[in-house]
Amino acid sequence: MINPNRLAEEFAALASISSPPLREGEIAAYLETRLRQLGADVRFDQSSHVTSGEVSNLVARFPAAGLDVPPLLFSLHMDTVEPCEGVVPLLQDGVFTSAGETILGADDKAGIAEVIEALEVMREQQIPRGPIEVVVTVAEEIGLVGAKSFDFSLIEARYGYALDTTGVDCMVLRAPGANRINVEVTGREAHAGVAPELGVSAIQTVGRALARMRLGRIDAETTANMGRIEGGVACNIIPRSVRVEGEARSHDPDRLQEQTTHMQTCFEEAADSMVCEIEGRLCRPEVHFEVRPDYPQMSVAESAKVVQLALDASAELDRPMELQTGGGGSDANMFNAQGLDVVILGTGMTDVHTTQERVSVADMTRVAELLVAIMRRAC
Repeated sequence: MINPNRLAEEFAALASISSPPLREGEIAAYLETRLRQLGADVRFDQSSHVTSGEVSNLVARFPAAGLDVPPLLFSLHMDTVEPCEGVVPLLQDGVFTSAGETILGADDKAGIAEVIEALEVMREQQIPRGPIEVVVTVAEEIGLVGAKSFDFSLIEARYGYALDTTGVDCMVLRAPGANRINVEVTGREAHAGVAPELGVSAIQTVGRALARMRLGRIDAETTANMGRIEGGVACNIIPRSVRVEGEARSHDPDRLQEQTTHMQTCFEEAADSMVCEIEGRLCRPEVHFEVRPDYPQMSVAESAKVVQLALDASAELDRPMELQTGGGGSDANMFNAQGLDVVILGTGMTDVHTTQERVSVADMTRVAELLVAIMRRAC
């Protein structure tokens, strides 16, 4: 029942619209018109007052068509990573890529196109269904900013699907929570050639901290990274100040806290190791360690209604569904934190966040077919 040509045209139209985080005004206007054409009541929350973006999160509500059942949610995001100015989607041999030096935007516009096509099929085939709610957030790519400020009072659904991961016929049930870490180390500056003994190097302190720190894959559920360092003035000055940014992630809240504490301890111990006497005084680098919870972990039981519905729909199509554990955060983390059961479905996109990003029409068709089966079976 899926129309691959219509699906491809929809994706091409979406991909051609530039939508970097917090500058999603043009694609929001397109989606508002498009979803209203499909019969939705469309509104926006007031999140732009918090995010300072061009537009707020979009909520589209489709009334029931023949079935009096609880509403079903589909979660998507309208922004893409950069570079995304002037995207020209190129379709060759059934596969979309970017014709230039930009990303394609299949993350998450493949998901948007698939939901729109599934709604088109449900309408033109007059397939009975319950109410459907579609939430399309802003600024997902820069830390789930839209979802963090979303007005959850605008939706009634208690379960649903976020279309926002690679692959097809796959479903992510678990994803980690994360802490964002910002560290400022302050030492003492001095001339590196004339009087280095009067300085305490912030860079050396950070180096010692990182040398003793557990990073990368910590265990089966936990990862950590220090991803950005900035500091120093010149090669002939003992550096006084260094800023470091990183993160810790885990599926286990206790392990997340343990790893975060370990990282802080490494900085404090490194500062202790740098203590020295300068002009009759003991000098120790100062460490300001800031932890900001980024997003909570999510875990949906395999027995949950939302999981079984997708498994039944997949079985109807005679396709095996792979259940996965994810390593990244998505809007689904924020929906689950509000008490909803939301799992993540693959959209067919590959090589996301790179200029080699691509998605095939065949894979998008498979996903749209699955969505139709889910909509039909939701009760």
